[in-house]
Amino acid sequence: MQIEIILLIISVLFFISILAGKAGYRLGVPALLLFLIVGMLCGSDGLGIHFENIYIAQIIGTVSLSIILFSGGMDTKISEIRSIIPQGIVLATVGVFLTAITTGVAIWWILGMTLPSAGVGFITSLLLAATMSSTDSASVFSILRAKDLRLKNNLRPILELESGSNDPMAYVLTITLINIIQVNGTPNYWLAGGNVLMQLIIGAVAGFLLGKLIVYIINKLQIDTSLSPILVLACCIFVFSATYFIKGNSYLAVYIAGVTIGNAKFLHKRSILNFFDGLSWLSQLMMFLTLGLLVNPRELWSVTVPGLIISFLMIFVTRPFSVFISLLPFRKMALRDKTFVSWVGLRGAVPIIFAIITLAEGVPHARLIFNIVFFCTLVSLIVQGTSLPRVAKWLKVAIIHDKMKKMENFDIEFSEEIKSITSEIMITSEILNQGNRLMDLGMPEKTLAIMVRRGDSFFVPTGKTKLYEGDNLLILTDNQEALQETYQKLGIS
Repeated sequence: MQIEIILLIISVLFFISILAGKAGYRLGVPALLLFLIVGMLCGSDGLGIHFENIYIAQIIGTVSLSIILFSGGMDTKISEIRSIIPQGIVLATVGVFLTAITTGVAIWWILGMTLPSAGVGFITSLLLAATMSSTDSASVFSILRAKDLRLKNNLRPILELESGSNDPMAYVLTITLINIIQVNGTPNYWLAGGNVLMQLIIGAVAGFLLGKLIVYIINKLQIDTSLSPILVLACCIFVFSATYFIKGNSYLAVYIAGVTIGNAKFLHKRSILNFFDGLSWLSQLMMFLTLGLLVNPRELWSVTVPGLIISFLMIFVTRPFSVFISLLPFRKMALRDKTFVSWVGLRGAVPIIFAIITLAEGVPHARLIFNIVFFCTLVSLIVQGTSLPRVAKWLKVAIIHDKMKKMENFDIEFSEEIKSITSEIMITSEILNQGNRLMDLGMPEKTLAIMVRRGDSFFVPTGKTKLYEGDNLLILTDNQEALQETYQKLGIS
């Protein structure tokens, strides 16, 4: 196939996915689910795009996931997660392990009843469960942020910390079980457990040290603003690959490196964060589209019954059981908070990527594992992904807040270290009733008018500047309370 045709197909798929994501946002459907569906509709059973290259899919998934984890780490504020680090770590380790074990036993029993001819053994059932044992960071990050879902009692930091740090545990369990199956002998569980612990420790230490080194390099080199994001991207890929060669967990390393970098001071930080925010969305789009193209929807019909039963058990039984057992030491955590955490057990691209590893390694029943994982991911995104805001309100853990209107006439962004709030005000005849000069508006002392847009012109006002109906005024305030006071002074609801 000509390269021009390939590029044309990719661009059209991206365009359709973005339109679907925009429509899904308005309808309350996760964009990631629609990315998957677009890939499925355009695949071999749909429009006929044949994509069956497991190796390329694994590369796209691995690189995309490392970027998503790195970007999620940079957005994680230590000040927000400091008080809930123990809960997050327990959920990311003990919670994942319990989910894998309990779900594995359930899968062994379910497949024995629904697909006895497949002959799936206990270790293979555990492998299938291990691929789905972690919550998907891409799904959790995108849904919580796209919906601007604000939660009480530090629930959002807990969920983001868990989803960003539990993939490594699931990955190590998956690789360990694959090795046990391939050896085809009596597994040494103590050795396997030691390897799991060692990989996590090496990954965490490597991520922290390399993150510190990256910050030092950025500040020392002082390269151009346009090249700084590229440098950090190269460092992200280096952290992932270098950790692999020292026998550490690469996924944990990139997440810890991202957290280390995101909480440090360095040059061009705002432009780098914006770059990775866009790159993270691009990675999610590529990853979910690729996975959608890889699946054959006709094969999913054969796993519908076991897939529905497994999905039901994971959503309502094994995930809640693992969460409640893991959080037993934290008695001050309310029942409704634990219930919501158990509901946010979203599956997404990560389980499918881990299932692709089983295909690449030639594990027996790998295609069955892939199809069941894909089916369960669809169910999870449909059931849990679409209902997160409603469940949060039902459990009374959501914070009801007035969403500020996004600025449309001023393309200005301040550093995250500046805690002030900017807002845009349209000048109306009612506002000008007090006088048409800026000083006549009587704005509070903590509010500063910093720019006016009149037509296509922008200028900095003074107290004597005359304002006209239709002008757009950019104001800067200390906090939300000062902003509300300003609105009240101007008679804005």
